[in-house]
Amino acid sequence: MRLGTRWAVGAAAPATLPDAIRAAVSAVEEELDATGQVTTGWGWTLTYLEDRPIVDLDDGTRIRLVPGEDAALITSVELDTAED
Repeated sequence: MRLGTRWAVGAAAPATLPDAIRAAVSAVEEELDATGQVTTGWGWTLTYLEDRPIVDLDDGTRIRLVPGEDAALITSVELDTAED
């Protein structure tokens, strides 16, 4: 079992996350900043499902690894239908 964590938007993502997920977190935060979205009080939540990291933002944005690839998929929690 792996424990997750939580961190604020704009703070450093955990160093233990794969580079693809860290890059996706940065991309989402850059887009939020560019659109002027107020993210005061928002945070990211890291959980693990079958030892794979899943990162959720308070607005419903979800980031997970693409199985078999060194890439991350950014979706909405409502639209995330990926098989686990």
